[in-house]
Amino acid sequence: MKGESNMEAFACWDQSRNLIRSSNGGWRIGEAVYCHGYSMMDDLVGSKSYFQQLVLNITGEIPDRKLADWMEACFICVSWPDPRIWCNQMGALAGTSRASGISGLSAGLMAADSIMYGPGVIQRCYEFIHAAKQVSEVGTSIEHIIQTHLRSFKDVPGYARPIAKGDERVIAMERVSADLGFTPGAHELLAKSISDYLADECDECINFGGYMVAFLADQGFSGKEIEWMVNTAVSSGVQACYIDASDRPEGSFLPLRVEDVHYEGHEDRDIY
Repeated sequence: MKGESNMEAFACWDQSRNLIRSSNGGWRIGEAVYCHGYSMMDDLVGSKSYFQQLVLNITGEIPDRKLADWMEACFICVSWPDPRIWCNQMGALAGTSRASGISGLSAGLMAADSIMYGPGVIQRCYEFIHAAKQVSEVGTSIEHIIQTHLRSFKDVPGYARPIAKGDERVIAMERVSADLGFTPGAHELLAKSISDYLADECDECINFGGYMVAFLADQGFSGKEIEWMVNTAVSSGVQACYIDASDRPEGSFLPLRVEDVHYEGHEDRDIY
């Protein structure tokens, strides 16, 4: 079976030699630049927002402007100009070492690629709330949903938060949702009910990722689509910290003296 699989892969690679294919679109010189059937210069520039274009590139469909505006608000929620935040530290370190802005931004985005926070946790949040919705529709209680989940996993994705209790970003996005005319869907309503249960049982509540995923699941997006949409969400905060550090004396962000490093390894050894 493995040999057959390899042969199929080789055949696919042979068909793609010296040939670049795209199902999204491309530039036809002298004609137009196409994106999923739209002429970008004629149909999109000046009439659609950047976030509508972002979702178009991911799903092949242009969302309503109010949904694109909702996504833009999400990006603001997670792009804080605080260099203490993990990904922002990468931007600040790049700025203080006089690396390029692109390298600092790239490092910051990579630092946000984690299964504990950032885009890396999105798929787990989606799988949990989507599965919870399916079993709740046949009468399974929230208590049973949580207890069953915790038999296999140590946490409930989309709930709780390091350092602080609660999540001011959820409150802000609930306000945005109401202002834009959205009403809570099935995933969001269940997510909030789970949050109420966890608040009573263990003093934890829904976090920004859990709320965002539940909301976007109600808009018909898959877990992977949501993850792709927010992959660069922290970029503005990383940029802010890069610029702030680059405006300060070189090497002045988190400098260390030798005695600041507490070494617990082997004793000094002679080198021959």
